[in-house]
Order: sequence, then C-alpha cells, then structure tokens
Amino acid sequence: MSLTDADVRRIARLARLRVNDQEVAEVGQKLNGIFGLIEQLQSIDTEGVEPMSHARDVALRLREDLATAPNRREAFQAVAPAVENGLYLVPKVIE
Repeated sequence: MSLTDADVRRIARLARLRVNDQEVAEVGQKLNGIFGLIEQLQSIDTEGVEPMSHARDVALRLREDLATAPNRREAFQAVAPAVENGLYLVPKVIE
C-alpha cells in the first residue's frame, strides 16, 4: 500500500498536524514504512499462539480486597448544602 500526497495531506488534517508542502513527501515515506511494518506483522502465522497478558512471565503480588479508609459519608454530608436520603442534591442545569 502506497500513500499519495493527497492521502498524506488528508491524514495530517484529520490528525490536526500542520504539514507543509516540503514535508509531505517525507511524512509519506515514514507512513508508508509504518504500513509496511504492519503488513509484515499481519503476515505472521499466529495460529496456536496463546495470548499473553504481559511480555514477560510476571506474577503479580495480590493482596486482600479490604476497605482501608474509614467511612466518612455522614461527616461529608453534614456540611453539604442539600442532602436527601443519603444523596447530594444539586441545582438543575438542564431544562
């Protein structure tokens, strides 16, 4: 796949990149190189390869899922301007 100058300008516009006329050819070559690498990766046979969660065989240290912060809901709601049934009341912003 080879990108034309018009393709490069369109991609640059969509990516909100300012590319002047002198840079279009250079950016096009770099993008074509990236697409070439993608085509090489897609041509690799990955049949039977198990997906990995990490590039290295790493085991994470796990801890118990316990709440460590105290529940201060009542203290926070005591200073709130408006509370009803444990919920904060806010002004209506959409009619």
